Amino acid sequence: MRVLAALSGGVDSAVAASRAVAAGHDVTAVHLALSRHPQSYRTGARGCCTLEDARDARRAADVLGIPFYVWDLAAEFAEDVVDDFVAEYAAGRTPNPCLRCNEKVKFSAVLDRARALGFDAVCTGHYARIVDGPDGRELHRAVDPGKDQSYVLGVLTVEQLAGAMFPLGDTLKTDVRHEAAARGLAVAEKPDSHDICFISDGDTAGFLRRALGDAPGDIVDAEGTVVGSHEGTYGFTVGQRKGMRIDRPAADGKPRYVLDISPVDRRVTVGSREDLAVAGLEGVRPRWCGPVPEAAVDCLVQVRAHGDATAATAWLDGDGLLVVDLVEPILGVAPGQAAVLYDGTRVLGSATIDRTVPAVVGTPSTVS
Repeated sequence: MRVLAALSGGVDSAVAASRAVAAGHDVTAVHLALSRHPQSYRTGARGCCTLEDARDARRAADVLGIPFYVWDLAAEFAEDVVDDFVAEYAAGRTPNPCLRCNEKVKFSAVLDRARALGFDAVCTGHYARIVDGPDGRELHRAVDPGKDQSYVLGVLTVEQLAGAMFPLGDTLKTDVRHEAAARGLAVAEKPDSHDICFISDGDTAGFLRRALGDAPGDIVDAEGTVVGSHEGTYGFTVGQRKGMRIDRPAADGKPRYVLDISPVDRRVTVGSREDLAVAGLEGVRPRWCGPVPEAAVDCLVQVRAHGDATAATAWLDGDGLLVVDLVEPILGVAPGQAAVLYDGTRVLGSATIDRTVPAVVGTPSTVS
């Protein structure tokens, strides 16, 4: 096949490309320039899309002996990922920008352009597996549970999976680094990037403050009593415990957690850990990695990239919303997060959480 290998400048994408070459495919490398103002160097493992990353990607392509190009997708990334991230926090939600990047950039803009240029597939270093099943291609968890990225790929459609290639899904990360060294790739020991790639210093609240400005308001308890103040609701997420300036301790002396965020009246509501329990949720904009379920399905649901999966029953209601009824309550589910459904290791689909149903009677539900 003609394969377009997306080289980020890290070890995973480099080894994925090398495996595509070793498999006999006609491989071309492309580095995605996603930042409008790339810095020269990252800080440790923070950030990505730096000039250093572009150079590392080029060197990897040279070692593999494949053509190398840079595609400038900074405008698309700014609009579909960064601006969306800011808007979601401004609305009191907690987005996952990696999901949005996979949905809008890597497997939409990039895949569409690749197909227009005659490529058969886009190869990336994501840790996930594509399996040929009875109804077509299926997306499954990676073999390495510590690196599994199927959650952030749960937004991919059947059509996008048909043009995706994930060569690392059956490999442990330690073995990927050994393979990179054996192939002479200089990135073999390069630290993994983490946190949010466009916030290289890791200060999400500071980034949002610069984008949205100060918007001071009250922190209140479940009865509406003011217990503190804040500089902007965007500095909080449901389930958060630390970083709150609370003047009045709880009557029982226990820690308080963020229960609800209301940017309209600039209020952050806090309460006990027990009040975080969620018995169900509703999701908007469902996307399916396979056939759309025609009836309720027993499944597992995961609401965080590295969280545990919980047994549930899910179905589409008459308005096209994904309704998820949890077998056991889970804590701290925030609107804006993705609910990704699994059948064992297989990803069924996902939706963006719009509303949660509290497990504790009398606790306000969180609504985006």
